[in-house]
Amino acid sequence: MEASREIELEGHIIDSGIMTQVFDRIMDMEGNFEILEFDVGKRKTDPSYAKLRVKARDEASLALIISELHRFGARPVKIEDCHLVAAEGNRIAPRDFYSTTNHPTFIRYDGKWIPVDEMKMDSLVVLDPATGRAVCKTLSKLLTGDLVVVGEDGVKVVPPARPRKQSLFEFMHGTVSPERPSEAIIAQIAKEMIELKRKGGRIVLVGGPAIIHTGASTALAKIVRMGYVDVLFAGNALAAHDIEFNLMGTSLGMDLTTGKPVIGGHCHHLQAISEVIRAGSIGEAVEKGVITGGIMYECVKKDIPYVLAGSIRDDGPLPDVITDVIAAQDEMRLHLKGCGMVLMIATLLHSIAVGNCLPSSVKTVCVDINPTSVTKLMDRGTQQVIGVVSDAGTFLPLLAKQLEIQSGEVSP
Repeated sequence: MEASREIELEGHIIDSGIMTQVFDRIMDMEGNFEILEFDVGKRKTDPSYAKLRVKARDEASLALIISELHRFGARPVKIEDCHLVAAEGNRIAPRDFYSTTNHPTFIRYDGKWIPVDEMKMDSLVVLDPATGRAVCKTLSKLLTGDLVVVGEDGVKVVPPARPRKQSLFEFMHGTVSPERPSEAIIAQIAKEMIELKRKGGRIVLVGGPAIIHTGASTALAKIVRMGYVDVLFAGNALAAHDIEFNLMGTSLGMDLTTGKPVIGGHCHHLQAISEVIRAGSIGEAVEKGVITGGIMYECVKKDIPYVLAGSIRDDGPLPDVITDVIAAQDEMRLHLKGCGMVLMIATLLHSIAVGNCLPSSVKTVCVDINPTSVTKLMDRGTQQVIGVVSDAGTFLPLLAKQLEIQSGEVSP
């Protein structure tokens, strides 16, 4: 028996392409729709409004469609308060709990819309009735008695608007193409970074070891020294090979000046790790004069925090590496609070991990030589990302050059 329900959408639903996505999703799921109201904003700042009647072959099919449309900001015309259920134990979520997107979210409680703080995807919404505050919590942080939002009733998602003005993060929103003029894009990224820093914003850089292997470590060290990195996220490998390059001039045993392997180079990264362990930490190795340059050196000298998250692939690891993945997540989330831009360079797994922690309002750039890496990041939910298909060894020196030119600063 056919079922139907009325929904509404509001905001920059045309400019952002949301209406098209809503129509496509309904039809892809074998549903149908009828437009009941459609009020298009006439000026750039005006929102649009649409009311639709969505139809499906039965209630179960309709529920699936409505759930999908919820992610685009669609909400029932008849608004109810959210449904809350107490967690029965630590890390034990109520069945059918609401799983968050990374978009700005509100819950309706006691007839009022409450913003959800600390937005991130794949989390739960917990409400404290005493304070009236709603917050995102990961499953690992859920405590007995936490009041968890269950279902999608009384939950409103607001996808990012796409204003009718042109800037890098608007005309390239959610796109990736190897055919775009990379130098022009890099110049615009540099402009965004300079403007953000002048406003007091913070930039997080997520880097992989390919930065060292491609000879871009000197450029990234310069960018850190110039003050355009506020936090560095990486794994054991980037730090180990950065230090290896400083101590021995190699990366993975390869002489970066000649591109040829050196005798005994296969153990250079282990020797570098050993020297840091002997010193006590990366910071102590810098202070003792063991490490005299490079990315990690500049971070220590500029007092830039770094989070090195471990994995089962790690050699050593370096004493600064956080081997407890939950502890590493916590540390990353702590440093991501309030950041304005994230640069992800040549590290797919770290990029996905950081993307999962970000609200969709954060400007995000992912640089990788493989276009599918950027696509995978977007498929995992980080839809706000700008994809730049480029080798790290090309991208970072050009970025450093543009930062110098546009800021009028020349770093030694």
